[in-house]
Amino acid sequence: MAMDFRDDDLERFEREGPAPLPETVWQGYVDSDGARIWCAEYGRGAPVILLHGGMGNAGNWGYQVPVLAAAGRRVVVIDSRGHGRSTRDTRPFSYEQMATDVFAVMDGLGIERAPVVGWSDGAVTGLVMAKRAPERIAGVFFFACNVDETGTFPFEMTPEIERCINRHRADYTALSSTPEAFDAFGADLGTMQRTQPNYTAADLAAVRVPVMVAQSEFEQFIRPEHARYIAASIPGAGYVALPGVSHFAPVQRPAEFSRVVLDWLEGLEK
Repeated sequence: MAMDFRDDDLERFEREGPAPLPETVWQGYVDSDGARIWCAEYGRGAPVILLHGGMGNAGNWGYQVPVLAAAGRRVVVIDSRGHGRSTRDTRPFSYEQMATDVFAVMDGLGIERAPVVGWSDGAVTGLVMAKRAPERIAGVFFFACNVDETGTFPFEMTPEIERCINRHRADYTALSSTPEAFDAFGADLGTMQRTQPNYTAADLAAVRVPVMVAQSEFEQFIRPEHARYIAASIPGAGYVALPGVSHFAPVQRPAEFSRVVLDWLEGLEK
């Protein structure tokens, strides 16, 4: 599959979505604390878990999954609670709950320990998991999220963000068991995103797994100085700048993003 293209304005993503996920080794549901969490695995080898961003679904990793599987990885993707094919209960969204769900998937698939590649909300979920059970998280690729309320720009709708939301709405309508509820779902997510997490520098200093903080040149939500602060506050963390892309790098320049992730995974094993 040719992935060495650019969709910086997200017109292709809005129109077509990302590449379809390839044929699975296994897909299904894992029960977790009042919800059914959809997940799938691809390829064989050392596991890696991909966690998508808010309002999205596992299919947003459609370009990365075949690359990682071809590199000898057992790739696990998950629809976060209330997203895609996964259900939710009536409780408010929380990153702690989403972390619990991912641990349930790991348990269900017999995965004792794995690195997590997180995009936006998925990045925070990975960090929550690392803080809670560092023995189970081999590393966190932390892309495009904040850890406290000072880390974000004031929201401004752009054509790219609008196209992404349109794609998410279409996917949610197609996949969700509550297809009419996208607006309420988005509002509930927004409450979580505005109030969580609220990590201090001391909280970050207590993280004991390898973390790579990735920040895009044209990131619309996360202040660059905040990303550098996260990297500086977590012991031994790395920082990588992604030129020419924004909050949506995995679908804007898939080949380049996948290369950075693969380099990071290989570095964890050295």
